[in-house]
Amino acid sequence: MASGTGPHGGGNARPTMADIAKELGVAKITVSRALSSHSTVKDSTRKLIRETAERMGYRLNVSARNLRQQRTRTIAVVIEMAPSHDRLMSEPYPLSLLGGIMQKLTGAGQNMVLTTIDLFAEHPPSTDGVILLGQGVHDDAAAAIEAMGLPYVVWGAAHGPPERIVVGSDNRAGGRLAADYLLGRGRTKLLFLGETQHGEVEDRLAGFEAGLTGSDAGIVNRIACAFTAAAGREAVSRLLDQGRMFDGIFAANDAIAMGAIEAVEAHGLAVPADVSVVGFDDSPGASIFSPKLSSIRQDWPVGGELLAQKVLDLVAGHTVVSRVMPVELIIRES
Repeated sequence: MASGTGPHGGGNARPTMADIAKELGVAKITVSRALSSHSTVKDSTRKLIRETAERMGYRLNVSARNLRQQRTRTIAVVIEMAPSHDRLMSEPYPLSLLGGIMQKLTGAGQNMVLTTIDLFAEHPPSTDGVILLGQGVHDDAAAAIEAMGLPYVVWGAAHGPPERIVVGSDNRAGGRLAADYLLGRGRTKLLFLGETQHGEVEDRLAGFEAGLTGSDAGIVNRIACAFTAAAGREAVSRLLDQGRMFDGIFAANDAIAMGAIEAVEAHGLAVPADVSVVGFDDSPGASIFSPKLSSIRQDWPVGGELLAQKVLDLVAGHTVVSRVMPVELIIRES
């Protein structure tokens, strides 16, 4: 690609991070991290990417700074998750968070633009600040937003640079509560279901392991799976088909837990008589599932309001700190 030209060869098209990545043969996220001075990018790679961006006429951060000066009275809400037939955008996450965000922004006279991480990276809207729902695998989504140069806050876990403002639940405490729940029911052969490449899930597992310390119980299997009932069902079915046994399950979210219960019962076992199960989120479906699901509750509506208030404070130039929200164990039938 010639210097200063756009992706389709036109001289007036503004280059994107994808164009820089293609020019250098690297991943777009590497470009994003280099432009935001992320510590995971080598100095030599960062220097090369920045020089290439300058040569190609990349000006995203300049535009972002100009937008802040103009004050659009608009906040972008960027959703990291990819919608699928198994995990819909209409599920409680992210809708419950969005409800809290919209309530706070509307009350402050602010507009809200809702988009996805890929669309935002390629075609950033005119906005004063960004709320990111979900950090992505290995924090990739948060790094991409950081590269935009706008005030931003993240829903997730505090795994990034210390200056990043994060609002999220106390996932480690939630893991410990799940351990206490299963230990209290005499469960000793435990299964953990969830993708720990996500910071929140990593913390849930760490808390779970800490809660088991000093007991006779242990984790017999850790299975990485998507945040869907189908993934939980498949993971547990595969173990039971192999003759692998367990008597307790901690799932990284309620959908995984529900799928796991379906698999357990399909193999002739009973919940909770043979296997106790605890999920995470306390989604609306937890109380109407059969058996009713015990779960770790996180308060999404309040979290949404906090996210909105913190990004507005950042835009206004105020000092802002991260916030860890308490969680609660809701005991039901599972």
